[in-house]
Amino acid sequence: MAFSGAIGAVGAGVLTAATTLRLRARDKRALVAHPPEGRLLTVNGLQVHAVERGRGPDLLLIHGASGSSRDFTFSLLDRLAQDFRVIAFDRPGLGHSDPLPGGDASIAGQIAVLKAAADQLGVTNPLLVGQSYGGTVATAWALQHPAAALVTLAAPSLPWPGHLDIWYRLTARPVPRALLVPLASAWVPDIYVQRQIDAVFAPAHAPAGYLDHLGTDLTLRHSQLAANVAQINALRDQIVAMEPRYPGLTLPIEMVHGTADTIVPLSIHSGPLAPRLSSARLTVIEGAGHMPHHTHPQVVLDAIARAATRAGLR
Repeated sequence: MAFSGAIGAVGAGVLTAATTLRLRARDKRALVAHPPEGRLLTVNGLQVHAVERGRGPDLLLIHGASGSSRDFTFSLLDRLAQDFRVIAFDRPGLGHSDPLPGGDASIAGQIAVLKAAADQLGVTNPLLVGQSYGGTVATAWALQHPAAALVTLAAPSLPWPGHLDIWYRLTARPVPRALLVPLASAWVPDIYVQRQIDAVFAPAHAPAGYLDHLGTDLTLRHSQLAANVAQINALRDQIVAMEPRYPGLTLPIEMVHGTADTIVPLSIHSGPLAPRLSSARLTVIEGAGHMPHHTHPQVVLDAIARAATRAGLR
């Protein structure tokens, strides 16, 4: 028994050492292959990555879960930069932005950092555009600070029934999260990431070159995975707290949502919410999944243009 225990301890030690080496190698590859595309700002001692392009009214892009500003720099940002001064942030803990201190996974904490970064860039009364989780952040931002208009793309907005998938349930508690996240970061194969991307884009396919641009190593960095699971696990309770405040949203709102979105279903989120908001207009894309800014970019660009017009920005 003692011998078996010793063998087990040695095996655990070898796995820990190998995992640590792979984590360091992934971090190094991520930073070399996918360096910051924009400016690195300092907000209360935290690094915030902001990509800025174009001239015109201020437009802020807020990305969804597991990603970074690279989701927007793949194609959408440059198209918007023809008419706007566009700023795409990496949310805290993701991409090249530092996580919030103390394991804070709150939307309010993220907004405090991003708003301070926007202030550094001279942003005033922005048009807010958020996809998926980023749409929830953009909505919360509009509840807290002045904004010209709000555009949400496949955004969680109302409490959902049931539970998150098994990965998030397993990582909901600190101890299993501390064990599972580094193992996943070190050992999950690239093909798994490709399958997850396929699921997010379904029933469509990701554009050619999208995953290479987004960066598997950047997405699977230990710090990013840890921040993401904490943020997702904390999301529903925050939406529950936000919902009673929604009637206070009187700014122009454009919502875009696909009927085939299985990640954030239209019937649970934008569908029932839009009629409750007098200033909201919902564009439903038949057969579209969770990534309409890639699969139906012109529909998204048209919604943003309408929001800008309604807000008097153009």
